[in-house]
Amino acid sequence: MTDSHNSGQHKDREAAAAEVRRMWQPTPSWTQPDDGEAVEETAGTAEDAGQQPDALSEDFQSDSWAGPAAKPADQPAPWTQPQATPSWTQPVPDSAASSWSQPEPQDDQTDPEPEAPRPDEPAKPEAPVFGGGSFPSTGQEQPGQVPPAPQTPPPAQGGQPLSPAAQHFFPQGIPGQQAPQQPQQNLSFRTDDLIQALPLPREAPAERGVRSMLKLRPGTTERSERLARATAATAFRRPVTIVIANPKGGSGKTPTTLLLSGALGQARGGGVVAWDNNELRGNMHLRTHDTNSRSTVTDMLQAMPMLTQPDARLGDVAAYLRHQVSGQYDVLTSATTTYAQIEAKDFDQVHRLLSRFYKVLVIDTGNNEGSSNWREAMKAADALVIPIKWKSLSCAAAVQMLEELDNQGPEAQRLIRRAVIAVSNGPGDVNKDVEKQLRPYFESRAAAVIDIPTDMHIAAEGPLDHSALQPATRRAALDLAAKVSEQITIALNTPR
Repeated sequence: MTDSHNSGQHKDREAAAAEVRRMWQPTPSWTQPDDGEAVEETAGTAEDAGQQPDALSEDFQSDSWAGPAAKPADQPAPWTQPQATPSWTQPVPDSAASSWSQPEPQDDQTDPEPEAPRPDEPAKPEAPVFGGGSFPSTGQEQPGQVPPAPQTPPPAQGGQPLSPAAQHFFPQGIPGQQAPQQPQQNLSFRTDDLIQALPLPREAPAERGVRSMLKLRPGTTERSERLARATAATAFRRPVTIVIANPKGGSGKTPTTLLLSGALGQARGGGVVAWDNNELRGNMHLRTHDTNSRSTVTDMLQAMPMLTQPDARLGDVAAYLRHQVSGQYDVLTSATTTYAQIEAKDFDQVHRLLSRFYKVLVIDTGNNEGSSNWREAMKAADALVIPIKWKSLSCAAAVQMLEELDNQGPEAQRLIRRAVIAVSNGPGDVNKDVEKQLRPYFESRAAAVIDIPTDMHIAAEGPLDHSALQPATRRAALDLAAKVSEQITIALNTPR
């Protein structure tokens, strides 16, 4: 009965070992012994005696794959005889490429000491049972003995798991084979990546109409208006200058300057100044509210030694400006007498001073393209806005100015390509034939054409109050500010 049990257990062990050998060495190199040689009846394979033990024999030192010496064929099998000290060893295969073999010790090295058991390996029994083979637990542990934790089936070579029979004899996997390692994921801890991983802010509900009453998301029109406001509020890396120019008087330069300044001021929350750069006398003082100062650019030039001091403050400069409450911008008016003509050096002083305290400068020009301050304004421009009316004289003057600038070199040509055409028509100013012929021309030369609807508040030619404008007019002014800000961003990001 005991022999049959031992024989059955040994056959299972043989089958497990054969499976491991088959998976470990796809092309076996086992040789059969001759008739006259001694054979061993354990696994049905013959090996030369006196070989070094391999990795499998180290894990199962008491199991013997081949005896230390050849046994005659008629000698009974080792498992049928009681053995005092069983020794299970396995010779190294003849093939040099076999991974079962261990490196031979050098001549100057001594025998290695027994390796201490690793913490993750289960403890081996001190006394072997039935030749040192490990059998599955029967479920009855000795007092004080901790049952082993369940283990996942170890993967075999090629990623295939071992069979249940092989798992009994190789609970830690095939000796000498490492488990496949999962590729380590590259983790990034850059600040930009962490900020991008944050959830986006929730969109604010609608502010107008039925959607605002129901706390719904904004519609397409309101969402596009929010996008235009955000574009107009672009934070530029330096102070920028926008020039409004058309040599024809009455083409709408001053109203366009104030509309654009108010739209930028409301979107940005301030930091915008509108400057009437007429060489003699402009009319911006007639189109703005006289709030706290009647000073002009002439007064500012006289106070320039004090205003250019390192300790000068915005309040010192604001004493010479007009603050427009509804548009959230300031105004610097031109001289009101004919005895104080502004020249190029005066323009440079005022431009440097305003650039210290304001982020956006919107400059209204005069009608004389030959004046030095007009040309200095064009040199300092980051963006160009050309106001026109669909009338022959207004459009003809704009076309002549574009041709003149086109001959001034590459910088002026780039300024033309980034120009924005602002069409502001008063009552009865629209000529359909002129619009039909010249709109394609301006669209091909400039970056965009923005139509500002007719507004009776602008046509009254009084102080321009942004709160008194029609909603469509304020929306068109916001689109103009967004398009100009977009062109400035392109200009600042394009290398010269």
